[in-house]
Amino acid sequence: MPTSLHVMIALALLLAGFVKGVLGLGLPTVAIGLLATRMPPAQALAIVIVPAIVTNIWQTFAGHYLRDIVRRLWPLMAGTLAGILLGGGLMTGPYARLGTLVLGILLMVYAIIGLRQLHFTVAPAHEKWVGGIVGLITGVISAATGIQVIPSMPFMQAIGMEKDELVQALGVFFTTATLGLAFNLTDAGLLGAATALPGSIAMAGAFIGMAIGQQVRGRMNAVTFRRWFLIAMILLGLYLAGSTVMSLISTPHAG
Repeated sequence: MPTSLHVMIALALLLAGFVKGVLGLGLPTVAIGLLATRMPPAQALAIVIVPAIVTNIWQTFAGHYLRDIVRRLWPLMAGTLAGILLGGGLMTGPYARLGTLVLGILLMVYAIIGLRQLHFTVAPAHEKWVGGIVGLITGVISAATGIQVIPSMPFMQAIGMEKDELVQALGVFFTTATLGLAFNLTDAGLLGAATALPGSIAMAGAFIGMAIGQQVRGRMNAVTFRRWFLIAMILLGLYLAGSTVMSLISTPHAG
């Protein structure tokens, strides 16, 4: 792996860690989105997976709601794990090239939902079965792209989780999902010695970025930062989707 790519990994994870430090989420979304401009999503996920797991474990225990979160979200998490395992070949199989296209579309959908501040409501009586279905869909999407925010995050907001509980719930859920993805990557032979150095660079970048983000969180207008972050996600999504479509169009004429 060339030095320039190591530098890009460090910068991408520094930015992704900064976003997570400020907002409490976004590390895999930002990191995979940026790295996917230079490599397949499966390779990007293999580099990001360990920093994602470690930072999410930290977020999982940074609160007092763990028991209630597990009680309410176990169908969502179980469904997500099932979807990840069912979609195990999507990121590396014959349709792997479409992963970048789907990733770009999902980044745009995620950002538009955030910018429009769309709110959904799920009644307590329906939380369990809706959560299972949402989890299954999230798992399949995650298996194809490495991204777990759609439709899981709108669901967690729809069941009425408050700010602090939601931040911890995201840590619990993302830890579960990334462990499932790590199993898929290991099964596909993508986690090994080749990812040790870039993974270590990613880990260092993520923690430095998070530390900086946490320091500036109190001094920064979080609403304004989140708005520009979501706009940047739309632009990144457009680039990923557009470049993939152009590649798919030009490929038949390559020979």
